[in-house]
Amino acid sequence: MLNSTIIIKVKERLNKLDSQDYDNLECWQIVEAFNKAQVEWVRRQLHGINVVKEGDEQSTRRKDDLQILLNTLPVSLSNSDRSFSAPIPENYLQWKRVDAFATNKCCSEKRPMTVYLAEEGNLSQLLRDLSKRPSFEWAETFATLKNNRVFIYTNDEFNIENANLTYYRQPIRIAVLNCVDPYTNQTTTLDVESEFKDDIVELIIDEAVSILAGDIESVNQSDRGTQNTERNN
Repeated sequence: MLNSTIIIKVKERLNKLDSQDYDNLECWQIVEAFNKAQVEWVRRQLHGINVVKEGDEQSTRRKDDLQILLNTLPVSLSNSDRSFSAPIPENYLQWKRVDAFATNKCCSEKRPMTVYLAEEGNLSQLLRDLSKRPSFEWAETFATLKNNRVFIYTNDEFNIENANLTYYRQPIRIAVLNCVDPYTNQTTTLDVESEFKDDIVELIIDEAVSILAGDIESVNQSDRGTQNTERNN
């Protein structure tokens, strides 16, 4: 959907096209509200706090709506105490999985490992538990997240040769030509359109309208925007 269409739809929902009521609504305000609405909508779908109680990949619709945000990248590993760690990408939003390939002293051929995401608070117990600690023989281990890094644990029994991180990334922020970017305070020199399908953009517009209506204390439009977003989710 074109950015010009998004702006028209937002103003129409807020009754700002012909009434001249609050006609000083700036384009950067619409851009900021839309980008904020994108993140809020995505987080709600991933976690399942929505009207149908569906979270990440719990239905065909969720898989279809969110697949555009799935990203896989090779990560640069550093050897740490009983683990290998890698930085989380800057556009990281939510964990999906990590694919790791390991070797040990007796086997130089890379073995794909099954990696489970575990809680950092249970690290000591997991490393002692015979059924859960890292095992090259069973090709299983676990990972934790800490300080914007992912730690893949080996318990010093094998080496992680390489790994790929699959994650949900942040949505790309829209930008409107010749509008001040609210994140950099610079005038935008190009248009960046929403990457989502038009039907999802319609929901995000309603979410953005609700945010803007709340900012200008327009209760009716705020409630309607929220209801429309959830009813059509």
